[in-house]
Amino acid sequence: MTSHYPRDLIGYGRTPPHANWPGKAKIAVQFVLNYEEGGENCVLHGDSGSEQFLSEIIGAASYPDRHLSMESIYEYGSRAGVWRILREFERRGLPLTVFGVAMALERHPDVAQAFKELGHEVACHGYRWIHYQETPEHVEREHLQ
Repeated sequence: MTSHYPRDLIGYGRTPPHANWPGKAKIAVQFVLNYEEGGENCVLHGDSGSEQFLSEIIGAASYPDRHLSMESIYEYGSRAGVWRILREFERRGLPLTVFGVAMALERHPDVAQAFKELGHEVACHGYRWIHYQETPEHVEREHLQ
């Protein structure tokens, strides 16, 4: 098969690069926390329906109203889960990379401040925690502003 295929399924193949990790470590481990709570699809955010795609509820339908079960899943993370994780990482002196959704961090400035105070790396995870595949380019550009 010689036709052009738009995905790279080969990578480095049999000749991967040899990394020189600090302390001659054989592997590198990165702990990542996705912080998305408050940036998901929700009618409270002006969306036409509730979150369905980015959820632990398999096959969830999008409601044109508030989906209290879906909201509860997200709210647990911002009210309790994130603080439990931060305490454990602080207790162990471990660094953490936070993939933070900007709208979620705007809605919970205390947790954003905690990430900063504890010295964790914050990487932008978009403005919204929505499925961008079918989102028009002009909407994506608005979210970048």
